[in-house]
Amino acid sequence: MAWFTDRHLFCLAVLFYGSATVYSLFLWRKGFRRDDWVNYFLLAAGVALHTGSMFKRGLTLHSCPVNNLYEATTFLLWALGLASLVYGLLPKFKFICAFAAPVLFTVGVFALMPSLDVHGPKPEFSGALRSLHAATILQAYGAFGLAAVAAMMFLAQQHDLKVHKLRALLSFLPSIQRLEVITTRLVIVGFVLLTVGLVAGSQLPRKDGASYFADAKVIWSALLWLVYLEILVAHKFFGRPARRFALGVAIAFVFLLLTFGITNHFSVLHN
Repeated sequence: MAWFTDRHLFCLAVLFYGSATVYSLFLWRKGFRRDDWVNYFLLAAGVALHTGSMFKRGLTLHSCPVNNLYEATTFLLWALGLASLVYGLLPKFKFICAFAAPVLFTVGVFALMPSLDVHGPKPEFSGALRSLHAATILQAYGAFGLAAVAAMMFLAQQHDLKVHKLRALLSFLPSIQRLEVITTRLVIVGFVLLTVGLVAGSQLPRKDGASYFADAKVIWSALLWLVYLEILVAHKFFGRPARRFALGVAIAFVFLLLTFGITNHFSVLHN
């Protein structure tokens, strides 16, 4: 139906993310002591609707739907949700969806704010370099989001072990050693993607007088790059404790979510 827009589909997706979040609370309370696919299928339904929303928006614009803050945020969430579903099929990571659902729901509600979905002149997305820049940057955010989810799983496991809770021994969550490795690898992947995206962005054509390295979004991205570099180097080469490493990864992603829209608004190159 003509009145049923891509935003309606995304709104339905957020409702499923919210349902998965509510159900995740029951899984947390049970300590993840048994297999339960309900949460996985709730999240899968949300991602399916989310995919349909992006596909419908892309057909309307005749381009990749990353033209404003709403579209960029939904693309980031879609990458995070899809990756969570893939990891959720693995026996040791089937409950990662219970940690990803609150992130998808919270940011999804934020993305539905009407002020974020503003369209100016139709952008041009014909260049391969521009597509590489957009894709790698957004996939980097998705990797950082998954790393934050794994870091929260690590902190939950470590807390249970510290207070000698039996559910930590009976839990189906991966061991804290495996979660530490996964978090580290996801941060490395995100860091490499972010580096490639920044380099590709520096080669894009700009208006006369527009400085790449003076742009608010580029400065923010460089700061983000330095933050994750410090997190990795301190953990891998200077022996930063795993708990502080996990906290750093989680806090860095919260910083990314809270400041992404602000820097995008003040960016000359991205507006």
